Amino acid sequence: MSINRVLKILFKDFSVGPRKSFFIWALIMPFALTLLFQVTFGSLFEPKPRVGIVDFGNSAVTTAVQELEGFEVSILDYTDELIEMVEQHDLDAGLILTAGFDEAVKAGEKPKLDFYISGESLASNRIIISVMAIEQIRELEEGDPPVDVQMVYFGEPGLPISIRLVPVIVFYALVMAGIWVPSSSLVEEKERGTLTAMMVTSARLNEILAAKWLLGFIFATFLAVVTLLLNRAFGPRPLEVIVVIIVAASLTSMIGLLVGLYSKTATMLFTLIKSLGMFLFIPVIFYIFPDWPQWIAKIFPLYWIISPIWEVSIMGEPLSSVWFELTIAIAITLILIPLLLLIRKRAMV
Repeated sequence: MSINRVLKILFKDFSVGPRKSFFIWALIMPFALTLLFQVTFGSLFEPKPRVGIVDFGNSAVTTAVQELEGFEVSILDYTDELIEMVEQHDLDAGLILTAGFDEAVKAGEKPKLDFYISGESLASNRIIISVMAIEQIRELEEGDPPVDVQMVYFGEPGLPISIRLVPVIVFYALVMAGIWVPSSSLVEEKERGTLTAMMVTSARLNEILAAKWLLGFIFATFLAVVTLLLNRAFGPRPLEVIVVIIVAASLTSMIGLLVGLYSKTATMLFTLIKSLGMFLFIPVIFYIFPDWPQWIAKIFPLYWIISPIWEVSIMGEPLSSVWFELTIAIAITLILIPLLLLIRKRAMV
């Protein structure tokens, strides 16, 4: 096998890919699903509470608010500027802390606190900012709080649906790029006769198949990484997530190569992918409905790549915790190679 010829075929596929409909669909689908799910269930366009502070006395409240996550904090120099920004809804709320505010609170006095709210701000942001301000000012008292608040949760705690849908989007990225692209590319080569034309050159069938597998592998890896970045689901171990994605892309690209080899025409390819679609998709459903018996998902091959992605990227687990699932995924990929060799003659049918 010539690595140089494999790379030339791969470069040709990537250079003509953007003109192919299957390539464009594979590229667009994860972005479209991310936009759809985040707008419907998530917080992609949900604004953070924006609060402005004018501090005339270097208050500890200002420092504490700046260290809080989930707020956009603006420190201003002038009261008029803050009021104008609140009036124009450039800020949801504004605080004015007078000189000696902290000392007055600690002394048990009741210093003046100017607190401005934008009439156009969301009710939820008003509540969040109000509670935050009261909590930070109460911290200045350095004493026991007058009441001890205990949080009691009703219902089973769980992840938001926008997070549970991330495996669905990653699944589409892996399937569209790893299965759909190489199989469609191979079938198109068959139908147009370019595969036969390549075979009369110095290129070998194994080199063409290796290039198609690399096409799906590289594209699937790229789209899965981008999808996780878009959904801010890369977790605390990005390098380990990439390792998991590489294993997943290897398996889906191998399945794509088999589907492309088996399919003689585009019609047959569509039928085969539609038939396999639900079979491949079922493991993802179990992450949307975690109350379902999870052992059923393990029957299906793509469970062994979706599960590690979920555990490492979403749950933040180390790679060592999913070694068994990754081993199974690699084993399935290797088992498919003899099957690939058995049916490779169908490429010339």
